[in-house]
Amino acid sequence: MATTPFASMSFRKGMSTSRARWIALGLFVALVALAVVACGSATAADPTAAPSVGAVASASPGASASATPAPPQVPQALKPTELRADPGSIIGFAFTPLFQLFFLVLAGVYSLTGNVGIAIVVLTLLIRAVSIPLFRRQTVSQRRMQAIQPELKELTKELNRRHKGDKTAIYQATQAFYRERGVSPTAGCLPMILQMGLIWPMYQVISGGLTNFDPSAYFHLFGAKVIPLTCPNPSNYVNGVLNQALPCINTDVLGINVGHPNILFTVLGFGIGGLALVAALLQLFQSRMMMPPSPAETDTQSATQRQMMYMMPLMTLLFSGFPAGIFIYWIVTTLFSIVQQYLIIGWGSMFPLFGWTPGFANDHTPRFPVTMPTVPITGKSVAETRRKPDDRWASAASTVRPNTHRRAGRRGRRR
Repeated sequence: MATTPFASMSFRKGMSTSRARWIALGLFVALVALAVVACGSATAADPTAAPSVGAVASASPGASASATPAPPQVPQALKPTELRADPGSIIGFAFTPLFQLFFLVLAGVYSLTGNVGIAIVVLTLLIRAVSIPLFRRQTVSQRRMQAIQPELKELTKELNRRHKGDKTAIYQATQAFYRERGVSPTAGCLPMILQMGLIWPMYQVISGGLTNFDPSAYFHLFGAKVIPLTCPNPSNYVNGVLNQALPCINTDVLGINVGHPNILFTVLGFGIGGLALVAALLQLFQSRMMMPPSPAETDTQSATQRQMMYMMPLMTLLFSGFPAGIFIYWIVTTLFSIVQQYLIIGWGSMFPLFGWTPGFANDHTPRFPVTMPTVPITGKSVAETRRKPDDRWASAASTVRPNTHRRAGRRGRRR
């Protein structure tokens, strides 16, 4: 019987596993929702969220709020999804190539190194290397947006004065201003949603693929076996009987099973993972680097960024029940983002930190600094023709007629 690759394999504890994955899906959707909110109202819905919902639905069609425990199910070998008429199968079939691509890279590096931790790191670096131009555009656009905030405020006042409630005209003029300044308000949306959207496929690869006793069906590409691994693992046979609870791939890394949660301590009954804590701290560091300068912190976009700076690490901690391998992926991708941001914006707004600025952060020039594009003067742009406050005061003063016929006051006249 074929199983859905994006749906978690039901070789664990039946209903309890299904409920855990529904919780995981809920946290994932909440994280994507936060990313969409941070992008603004111009962002469309995340297209990567729908496959996750359909995949989970196909994985556990009997999952409900019922308290009746389901009987344990027999572990099954991991196989590609068969195309059937139900929506879950269609979605799973469509996303099977992405699952197989991730899994082939992961299993291929593992076959060379024998270390699944290194395999996750290499897969993460490959994903981030492919998306370098996209994330660079996000960083540059976000920095330019912060730089034009004072000018944008003045322009908004001017547009409201000129058009007086004509929202279409105001919107068109504002978009023209963004284009002149080389800024795309939605440029930060796609990379952020893409990063959040990749968490779920990675989750399925690690929790469903790495922990399966026989994922050999995914070792073939165009009919040829490309991964030199033998599954089921011969060492998992005891007295000639295969222990299907043991994975084919060794998931232990430095004493940590990357296919299972790594809980370090408990706070108010909620488990906090050690790797999740490291990932959250790194995300806090990354977010602070991209904070706008202090004078711009009163605008709406800056306030949203400041909220996200704390919400994203908090959501990461809520994911502590995810397999430890997910947080290896998260740590590596955040470190990659920090290095990329450092090359573009330097230390950004990281310092001063509690009033302290180290010497190496003073007058630091990034290697690839963000520059504003040269604006061609055409005379047609509202941004070019708008009058600054000083110009408006000078213009108003020039229209006041001087009083040349002064009359003495009543008290000064003789009677």
